[in-house]
Amino acid sequence: MHVIMDIMVSPSGVGLSISPYVAHCQKIFQEAQLNHQLHSFGTNVEGEWDQVMAAVKRCHDELHAMGAVRITSHMKLGTRTDRPQSIADKINSVQQKLDNL
Repeated sequence: MHVIMDIMVSPSGVGLSISPYVAHCQKIFQEAQLNHQLHSFGTNVEGEWDQVMAAVKRCHDELHAMGAVRITSHMKLGTRTDRPQSIADKINSVQQKLDNL
């Protein structure tokens, strides 16, 4: 099943900057060959359900190995069965409406 996910990974106890941990998860999504887009409060990720969830698990495993004692991930997941849809499709749909205002 194809899924579009928005995820914010929040490691605790690692100091003020979490950017090294965010960068590491970006590398994991890239290595998993998942379409992903970083934004200011998280990452949009799309792909097959099992591949996306495996990448999330890998993020947790590897961030713990990097020293994060506690990690909280906030996720929003969307699936649909009526037609294929990508992150770009969703953005383009809104952009078209804006262009017509």
